[in-house]
This record gives sequence, C-alpha cells and structure tokens, in this order.
Amino acid sequence: MSAPLIDAIIKAENTEQRQGALLALGSLATTFGQAGEPFLIPQMPKVFELYSDKMVVVREAASVASKAIMSLPTRYAVRLLLPVIFHAIKESKWYSKIGALDILSGLTFSAPQQVSAALSDIIPIVSEAMWDSKPEVRDQATKTITDCFNVVGNPDLISSIPYLVGCINRPEEAAECIHQLAATTFVTTVEEPTLAIMCPLLVRGLAERTPSIQRQTAVIIDNMCKLVENPAHAQQFLPKLLPGLDRMIEIAASPELRSVAERARSTLVRVGGGEPGSKDQLVIIAYSVSATEVLEVLKAKATFVKEDAFSAVLFGYVSTLCAELISSRNFEKDAWVASVVPYLAVVGSDAETAAVAAELNAFYVDFDAKNALANAAVEDVEEGELLCDCEFSLAYGGMILLNKTRLNLRRGQRYGLCGPNGVGKSTLMRAIASGQLEGFPSPDELKTVFVEHNLQAEDADLPVVTFIFNDENIKNIDRKEVIDMLESV
Repeated sequence: MSAPLIDAIIKAENTEQRQGALLALGSLATTFGQAGEPFLIPQMPKVFELYSDKMVVVREAASVASKAIMSLPTRYAVRLLLPVIFHAIKESKWYSKIGALDILSGLTFSAPQQVSAALSDIIPIVSEAMWDSKPEVRDQATKTITDCFNVVGNPDLISSIPYLVGCINRPEEAAECIHQLAATTFVTTVEEPTLAIMCPLLVRGLAERTPSIQRQTAVIIDNMCKLVENPAHAQQFLPKLLPGLDRMIEIAASPELRSVAERARSTLVRVGGGEPGSKDQLVIIAYSVSATEVLEVLKAKATFVKEDAFSAVLFGYVSTLCAELISSRNFEKDAWVASVVPYLAVVGSDAETAAVAAELNAFYVDFDAKNALANAAVEDVEEGELLCDCEFSLAYGGMILLNKTRLNLRRGQRYGLCGPNGVGKSTLMRAIASGQLEGFPSPDELKTVFVEHNLQAEDADLPVVTFIFNDENIKNIDRKEVIDMLESV
C-alpha cells in the first residue's frame, strides 16, 4: 500500500491529497507496527522532502508521518536509518533538515548505545549543519549534537559538553574549551565515542599558533590515551592526530613543548597498536558479513515462508539487520529475536519465527567463534606446546567482568594478570582453580595451583603438614612424600 501512497504524494497537486497520503502513511505505521517497517522506512526520503512543502498542513503531516514511521525500528536498526537521515540533512531544503535533525535527536533517547557507537559518522554531518545559513537549522543542529554528546556516558566529560558544543560553531572558543579540559582529571576508561567527540577539538588545538594551547592539547591527548584499553578504538584516530603532533615535534621552538608532544605521540601510538604502516603495528582483524550472505542463510532456515515479492522485502530487511548485529559482534539472543521475529511474524507462527531467530543466532555464534580461532592462530607468535586456547566470559555478582575473552597459554611461558582493583584478576584465578572457567582444560589435562593469602582463623594454629592435608586434592597422597617435598623447599 505504501508505494501507491508515495505516488500520490509525488504526483498530487492538491494540498489535501498530499496531506492525506502522508497521514495515511502514518496510520499504516501505527496499524501494522514493526511488521510494516520494511516497507515504510524506504519511503522516508520522500517524507523528508515534504517537510519543505509550501503548505503548512502538508509540512505538519510530514512531521506526523515521519515520527510515526521512525518510532517503529528496533534500536538495532540505527545504522540502517542513518544514511536516510544524513541525506536529508545534507541535501534537503531547510525545513527538511530540521525534521531530519529532530529525528536524529529522538534516536539518542530511543537507542543511545547505537547512536554512541555511530558518533564518528554523525558528528561531521551535524557539525556542518551547525554552520547552515538558516538560524533555525543551526539551532536544531546545536540541540541535536548536544543530545548526541550526552549519550557518550563518560562522567569525566559531562561538565565540558557545553564547551565542546560551543567551540564547533564558535571556533574562537576552542582555546577556552581546551583550558577547561586541561583542568579535567580523566579516570574513566576512554572508548571510541569519547574519542569521537574529542578528536575535532584536539585536531584544532594542535593547529593553534599559541604554544600554551598546543601544550595543553598534547597533555590532554597523553592523559586520555592512557585510559584507552582497546587498540581498535584508538587506531582509527591516529591519522587525524599524529600529523599535528609530528608538526609540533618538528617545528616547536621550546624543547619542553617538543618533549610534551613526543610523550603524547608515544602514548597515542602505543595504545593505537603501533606506528602506522610499520611491520610491528598491531593488525586489528575485523570481519563483516554482507546482507546477501545472511539472506542465503535466512532462506535456508525459514523454509516455511513462500518466496514472493512480499517476502523478498521482509527477508531483505531482516538480513540487513542481522548483518549489522554480526559486524558489531552482538550475539545476545534478545537482539536477534528483536531483529527477526517482529518482521517474519506476518508470514509465520510464533514458534516458527522464534525458531528461525534462535537458529540464525546459533549459526553466527558458531561462525564468530571459528573466526576468533582463525584470528588467534594468525596473531599467535609464541613458542611452545599449546596448553589452553579458550574463549570465556566472567561475571561477579551482577557485573560482567570479561566478555568473549580469549585465553591462550603455552608451555614454557610465564604470564601475568595486570589491572586495577575490581577488574576480576582474583575472580579469574579462582574460577580457573575451581574448574569453573568455561573451556579451560580439565585437571587431568592441565594441573593448576592457586596460591593466595586467605587463611581462615581456625586454620591459623594448625601444623603445616596437617594444614596441607586438609586440601581435598592432597589428602590421599602418601604422608612421607608430602613431608619430603616440604623439606626440599
């Protein structure tokens, strides 16, 4: 039904017809819910165009229709929606730009994590809109980018967000913003979203002529990068920040300024995986699966669906959603159910669609595990017999400490666990010692001994030999053998 309505919108010279067609699109979204999403989302470019219709009632109807349609998608569809929104922001008339920016603001509340992950793409587009000739567009763009910055979730930056926003459309405020950030103590782990909102300011700070601003910028880079844990987060920003630091190192008159820049550069390169282009640079191995590849797997699983033009649209949309989940390594069952079941529900029973979601999820969990093993084999350069190669997750109480973490151990090597308090070092060692770490070899394959200072009060006065024999793993060993071993050390 949506295609004839769009034709009516395009061809209608009558105001009431354009208004009615838009309101009908909004009603379809309300009536069919997510089942109508695959058919309605592709119509959004035309709806955005009508935000700029010469008649107010049509513009209002376009706003109603777009909000109804854009309220449908699961939060996992954000990456699919962004190109449509970006096109409207860049290419449309000013009313349409405001509408698209407003929709993007809405996504920061309905899908904050997904917007946060896409900030590297969002910020350049919205920043450009902040320089639009229309003050109304500039105002909405400022509100939108503020909403986007607020989803980052880094408590160290909350008080600085107004400064970060202000210096985008008022470059003369960049120095003040850098002063503000230079006084900030960074303690929270720095991830890609934080780097995404900071990078434009840091690039500008490195290009400043004032040595004090250059120095403060380099100090901020050094301090922030020390808190980056994932090289993949930092590596993509190396090409943007290194040229400014290299220029400071080369031409700065002050030896102290050159030293600060060298220190910041060293930290940035280290956390980013190594010097770009060098043979020692860490290769961030990533993979993606195309929607076409997912489509073939989906068709093989959903054999109950009759292949026709209708199901082709559904399959295409679901495949694209699933491909996005795979590329972000999101294999949570709830995410896969949300990306499959609501759309296939119109062509299958609840049991059938739930089974397809579960089978697709299981298929790509296995696919991901095989890729992880292959990547580990490429990265593994240690010598010695392989004793352990497993992937595990670790939790303590209600907190996830490690998720999909690979543990690779070889005979003859020594390993250390490094990390601040509360990250799970002791929890991991106890899990290994108690045999609770998934995938870790059993005691008959790999013996583990966990030595810790954890003496109970009732054991404090026991003789050493008696204390040792209280261990379930030792009590059946010959007493003389234990005494001889103790005397030998």
